[in-house]
Amino acid sequence: MRLSAMGDVAMTVPVLRAFVKQYPEVKLTVISRPFFKPFFDGIPNLEFFAFDEKERHKGFLGLLRLFKDLKQLEIDAFADLHNVLRSKVVSLLFALSGKKRATVDKGREGKKELTRAENKIFKQLPSMFERHAKVFSALGFPVDLNNPEFPKKAVLSAEITDLIGESYQKLIGIAPFAQYDSKVYPLDLMQEVIVKLAENKDQTILLFGGGKKEIEILDSLAAPFKNVINVAGKIKFQQELKLISNLDVMLSMDSGNAHIAAMLGVKVVTLWGATHPYAGFLPFNQSLENALTSDRNKYPKLPTSVYGNKIVEGYEDAMRTISPKKIINSIQSQL
Repeated sequence: MRLSAMGDVAMTVPVLRAFVKQYPEVKLTVISRPFFKPFFDGIPNLEFFAFDEKERHKGFLGLLRLFKDLKQLEIDAFADLHNVLRSKVVSLLFALSGKKRATVDKGREGKKELTRAENKIFKQLPSMFERHAKVFSALGFPVDLNNPEFPKKAVLSAEITDLIGESYQKLIGIAPFAQYDSKVYPLDLMQEVIVKLAENKDQTILLFGGGKKEIEILDSLAAPFKNVINVAGKIKFQQELKLISNLDVMLSMDSGNAHIAAMLGVKVVTLWGATHPYAGFLPFNQSLENALTSDRNKYPKLPTSVYGNKIVEGYEDAMRTISPKKIINSIQSQL
């Protein structure tokens, strides 16, 4: 299996957990960037194969080398959960060598109908988890996602407990950023949410993000409060995953952090701007009630994009229609 962006990779984890539970005699090998290895730690019968995109597996010749490397693992079938040029090439090579293969259908046509401005077909599309399960079904392994099992909360190291303290009863995570601005809740309103949550001294609020600019913003949001802590840039990614597994609830945009929390069995409240959960990216095992969307009466063209990368004039303030009060109520209902 070949995977790429953070949210995409995180969305495969619950499906793979269900697979290994239902087919304990089958060995899985996940092919992805080394950075994502911690996502799969502790999953039985699963091996991680690091894809070296910079050197060994770079370019077309690199993909031939990748196929050669994978052949040594005596693979019987290839599940392409990514459906991009590179994964298609490797998938084809497996097919030519007589192996079974199946590729995820990303449902591009349905997504176009959902996001177009005219003649929009506004309906729920299959989730990515259903689409991934369908790939395994095509290979002869139907996967039931109805009774998911999640890893136990990770034991936190002294480094983490020193950072977050031990005086909390509830841990709330907030990941206020996303790849595109059209998916980011306005900062002044997010500040209102944080101020309100911080009033309860039994709650510790942890802020997640990455990159110099984001860290500076998070530091300024956390500065006025003892029980609001910016963890971005202070712990390694593996530690961050352990910390997320201990959250009582995560507030996130439509972003990778939402999927990471969900794959660890954490309750997630998501905020949606230009995008919409109907496209199939509602985090795993979460309810639509906790996916707070911008007002379609006021902004009827929503969703305008599947990934949030399309700017529509006059829609810059769509997320302001999600009130801080609604967000706080949604978080409190999960605690």
